[in-house]
Amino acid sequence: MRIVLAYSGDLTTTAAIPWLRQQYHADVITTTIDLGQGRALEAVRDRALAAGALRAHVLDGRDQFARDHILPSLKADALHQQQFVMAVPLGRPLIARKLVEIAEIERADAVAHGAPAQPGRPTPLEVLIRSVNPSFRVIAVHAPPPADRLADAGARTLGLPAGQHVEANLWGRSVRCAEHESAPPDEGVYTLTRDPAECPDEPAVVEIAFDRGIPRAINGVFMPLLELIASLGTIAGAHGVGRAAADGRLCEAPAAIVLHAAHRQLQGQATGGDLQAFARAVSLKYVDLICDGLWFTPLREALDAFVDNVQERVSGGVRLRLFKGNVVQHR
Repeated sequence: MRIVLAYSGDLTTTAAIPWLRQQYHADVITTTIDLGQGRALEAVRDRALAAGALRAHVLDGRDQFARDHILPSLKADALHQQQFVMAVPLGRPLIARKLVEIAEIERADAVAHGAPAQPGRPTPLEVLIRSVNPSFRVIAVHAPPPADRLADAGARTLGLPAGQHVEANLWGRSVRCAEHESAPPDEGVYTLTRDPAECPDEPAVVEIAFDRGIPRAINGVFMPLLELIASLGTIAGAHGVGRAAADGRLCEAPAAIVLHAAHRQLQGQATGGDLQAFARAVSLKYVDLICDGLWFTPLREALDAFVDNVQERVSGGVRLRLFKGNVVQHR
């Protein structure tokens, strides 16, 4: 038997490699997608091989992630509860697609993942995998007790309390907190943003130029999307912009928060009445399909067609003021 494992390099999925080999008498091949999570992925590959993987694939998905997933969600103004960036859920469709591609190349019998279980229903990643290729058996490896214990130990080595788990990509970062944890988070949990109380006393003013809903320039400097996200993230993070807390998670997404604010403002100026009202309804539905793993569906394609039509009107510049964690229009 041959299994392709979605491998993040954390201790849970590392422990899953020998567990899968023993449990299924299988060869395990890992697949890691670089979505801009900021890890040294050569070390991730070496760790997989040391844990017993037959092969370890590392694929660069940053450009595709930005072009095919971040941009559509930005143009759709897709924010959870109209305020929270969904960086991690947005990465799942590309992970699922690449995982299946490698499984097909390797002629695997199954694909495996370590996504947290959802009682009574498949995880969004499982839904996505089956949407791409329903013929593969899907194995969840979140259950092995040794992996759970190792994950807590690994959290401590990263300076995080046991029970916290970090997921990140170029669009943002999420830290899942222990259910029993009620104390305010230690400032060391944050890596992309400064404490607003410690930020400069002078605001930063940024002008973001859009062309049909696509961000093209910051303060008159045109740059590729990946570079624009990184540059804006540095500026916004230095001024404490991008922090949020929801559903037991601490989130950081400085560039995403600023781009969503700018896009929402520009689109509001360019549209109105029934069109703007329907665009808001589409935004809410877009959030649902991202959360539920329904990316590869005719519904998402239909929503994209509407959104792209609206974006024909969304061109121009927006000036924003970034100050101690806040983003407001600069006049």
